[in-house]
Amino acid sequence: MQEHPQMIVPVGHVEPVPRRVRALLGGVVVVDTTRARYVWERPPYPQYAIPVDDVAPGVLVDEGEAVETPVGTAARHGLHAGDVERPGAALVHSGDRVPELAGHVRIDWAALDAWFEEDEEVFVHPRNPYARVDAVRSSRRVRVERDGVVLAESASPVLVFETGLPTRSYLPRTDVHWEHLTPSGTVTQCPYKGRTSGYWSAHVGGGVVEDVAWSYDFPTREVSPVAGLVAFYDEVVDVFVDGVRRERPSTGMR
Repeated sequence: MQEHPQMIVPVGHVEPVPRRVRALLGGVVVVDTTRARYVWERPPYPQYAIPVDDVAPGVLVDEGEAVETPVGTAARHGLHAGDVERPGAALVHSGDRVPELAGHVRIDWAALDAWFEEDEEVFVHPRNPYARVDAVRSSRRVRVERDGVVLAESASPVLVFETGLPTRSYLPRTDVHWEHLTPSGTVTQCPYKGRTSGYWSAHVGGGVVEDVAWSYDFPTREVSPVAGLVAFYDEVVDVFVDGVRRERPSTGMR
């Protein structure tokens, strides 16, 4: 049974971005625009479509290849800034299927060093204007187990409700059973929560469950209640809420 709301924006949907968008490559600002558009090439979240005129001169290098995308035909381009090159990292849309995209370029997010909305860095992909992320304090009792071993139990969780994802329970560190966990070097990023400051693997039943828990010591202000708390990846553990076992969700973002 589905327990959380799903994304509903269709492929090909386009909306204006009301925020200034900038991006860096090789220490140089190569994108600076107040005319970006959100475009949904796939349902979960949008990409930026940037007017070609708002990309620094000489950065886009036509590679002479036409490709089909979910929103129409596009010309593949590389990126060049100083000594840095990113082959095949950009697509200039023709607008043959979605006219609003004519003269706009979609740049692979990871091909650039950093992206900003106004003066705040954004990670992984643009924030979906139709998604909500709420961090809500709760008194529901949450217990986390793996193979019958209790990894954490708390009656003061912060529940994070994020559109399209299962509810995540963030628990005080004093309610985590650290004897079963060891630090991991993993670091992940989230458009809505920021960059993680810690990851842990669980050692239970003679085996290891990699990267089962994480924390944000310095999250974005929108989810500030989770600062310093620990969340567990529900997809690989058993979570009991007020004594009722929650069905494990399919794999999702953390």
